[in-house]
Amino acid sequence: MAQPGAARAARNERPDPRMLSRTLIVAALLGVVAFAVLIFQLYNIMIKNHSRYEEMAIAQQTKETRVAANRGTIYDANGNALAISATAYNVFISPYELSFYGEDPEFVAKGLEEILGVDAQSVLEKFKDTKSWYKTIVTRIEPDLADRVRQFKADYKGKDKDGKEYKGLRSVHLEMDSKRYYPYGSLCCHVLGFVGTDNYGLDGIEMVYNQYLQGTDGSVIRLTANNGVELLYENYENYNAAVDGCDVHTTLDVNIQGILEKYLDQAMEANQILGNGCVIAMDPNTGAILGLANAFRYDNNNPWALSEKVQAELDLIADETEYRARRAEEQRKQWRNMAVSDTYEPGSVFKTITLSMALEEGIFNESDHFYCSGSLAAELIPGRTTPLNCWKRSGHGDQTLRETLMHSCNVAFANMAMTIGADIFYDYVEAYGFWSKTGIDLPGETSTRGLWWSDKVFKDPKNKSQLAAASFGQTANVTPIQMITAVCAAVNGGHLMEPYVVSEIVAPDGTVKYAKEPTEKRQVISEETSKLVASMLESVVGDEGGTGKSSYVAGYHVGGKTGTTTDTAYEAATGIREYMVSFCGVAPASDPQIAIIMVLNRPNKDSGIYIGGGVMTGTYVGSIFSEIMPYLGVEPDYNEVEKTYLDASVPKIIGDSLRDAKEKMLNRGFEIRIEGDGQVVTDQVPAANSVVAAGSRIVIYTGGERRTEPVTVPNITGMTFQRARAELAKFGLYMTTSGALPTDNAVVVQWQSIAAGEPAPYGAVLRVVLADKNTLGFY
Repeated sequence: MAQPGAARAARNERPDPRMLSRTLIVAALLGVVAFAVLIFQLYNIMIKNHSRYEEMAIAQQTKETRVAANRGTIYDANGNALAISATAYNVFISPYELSFYGEDPEFVAKGLEEILGVDAQSVLEKFKDTKSWYKTIVTRIEPDLADRVRQFKADYKGKDKDGKEYKGLRSVHLEMDSKRYYPYGSLCCHVLGFVGTDNYGLDGIEMVYNQYLQGTDGSVIRLTANNGVELLYENYENYNAAVDGCDVHTTLDVNIQGILEKYLDQAMEANQILGNGCVIAMDPNTGAILGLANAFRYDNNNPWALSEKVQAELDLIADETEYRARRAEEQRKQWRNMAVSDTYEPGSVFKTITLSMALEEGIFNESDHFYCSGSLAAELIPGRTTPLNCWKRSGHGDQTLRETLMHSCNVAFANMAMTIGADIFYDYVEAYGFWSKTGIDLPGETSTRGLWWSDKVFKDPKNKSQLAAASFGQTANVTPIQMITAVCAAVNGGHLMEPYVVSEIVAPDGTVKYAKEPTEKRQVISEETSKLVASMLESVVGDEGGTGKSSYVAGYHVGGKTGTTTDTAYEAATGIREYMVSFCGVAPASDPQIAIIMVLNRPNKDSGIYIGGGVMTGTYVGSIFSEIMPYLGVEPDYNEVEKTYLDASVPKIIGDSLRDAKEKMLNRGFEIRIEGDGQVVTDQVPAANSVVAAGSRIVIYTGGERRTEPVTVPNITGMTFQRARAELAKFGLYMTTSGALPTDNAVVVQWQSIAAGEPAPYGAVLRVVLADKNTLGFY
């Protein structure tokens, strides 16, 4: 029989149903909460932040290497490559792999220093970051240097942490990249521009058309082991090919560009220009830019480098802060494209525009006459307090409309503008595009709208002083690209064209992505008026009394207009009066195929050359035409007078009989001097194929030796053609000429290519520029 106490104890040990129920409920709740947290975390990881964790997982399990795309090639109009991309290599190190494989950091650092010229200590510093897989050492090295790095890697023998031997450096890597090259160096530098270290265009065409040129980089993605080491097998690699950039075809012509740069440099040197200078060649009928050059140029392959002269000046600066500031300033200066970014007062070149207005409106015609006494009284120009002077203070007297342009008469053009009226004049200025950018596809073009007078001021009937000044290009500002575009419209039938440098963009598969058609903005004047303007511009250069005679080119019909004005911006900033000189020409005048403008800023008043657009710029524009016209296939048509003064090529006579040699020289119009008593030519001075002035005396050797020691060049500036030729002959020197035709004694030597007192080889040929003293003036 059970004891009562034992029965009670048994009852007490049985679980209380209510307690059990509560426990189960609590456990269930805790389970629900736990699962809820787990489900929330799974949702957070697998759904909400799926992309983030996927990227982290991929980054942990893979390694990606960039495959650089080549930038597209930039071509000139004839298919010459102006900018190309070629394979280059980046060298980088992996501190993690060096540590993992136990490679010798000092050995690696010294080896890279020897091959690449880098600082070994800086490499060692980078190796200290042992968690990093990528530290750049150098970028874009040449393939031959990359081969040396490969050999250095291959020759390495080491042991990993487990003592296992292996061959080949694991911590040094080569990465294929692309490098930009400019085969012509500084040629077309301001048009082409350059790229930065990231291969992105920073100026010129490289920047404007970067989206087409750049291409799309590819990649190589490889799986890695748990320690991050790549699994270098095809099954663990994914290759995404790079897409190269599009090719850009331009309107530039490297031959024309070279001619422009050559004569711009000559003009800068001869006139001792203290500021900048530029020259543009344009097709008047399409707006295509055939060439564009600035005096301050740089090598696109190293655009940050300065000229030796400028760098030498900077090296004298001791203060580091000042040095950096000056260096940055000089770099900006050489990169600045004066032709599209700088403004200037065009001076008398603008008379071409004023003339076209007067003719188009029918206000004046060729039979009209103007009288110039040398000035226009102030009371005849409302708002003016002083007389308006003509550049020729003695006056031009009575002159026809054509002669007013030939003489560049300020008085006649001021009267012309006041007759036209401010309203009409203002409308033409806008129609010719002087208030808006031309739209040329180059960066940095300046808007000149804010540099002209407001409508209210310009049209004030009580103040016509600004109208009178604007008639001959004073006090109003334009850019060189605006000025040549407007002159082209005045002579091409009246069509204002949009200038451009890129004609076509072609994808790697041959698809044409962009094709530029000549764009006419508006017709400003009629074809009839335009032909008359072109004819009058030809008179400026070719007729007696024309102020542009220094631009004359024998055999070709060149038209053009000079410009001379003060640099008011410089004067306002410094208080010093300096000048701008320019010339804008077209050829052939009867059917213009090319237009050229040259602008020079601040010619040296001590250069000895009369400051004026005619001799300082017109002479060199004429020389440019003399080379470009034959290149373009335009045949010369010489008159009898021109034939008399044409430079001629010296024939080869060495080995000829004396009789045959004499005949050859006399047929070319040369005089001869014979040295020796033989009957066969043994030498000649100057050398065969030299181009020298008409009537030069050629030395024929039939025995003995010619002089070999150099001679001292005499000063022939200011001499007439005949006297200069004879003076040079005394020293065994010759000359080839450009500029005004030497028909009278008013035409003298303005510049010689080898300065007086300098040595020159016996028989050397000097380049000589001729100018007409009768046409000197501030116009």
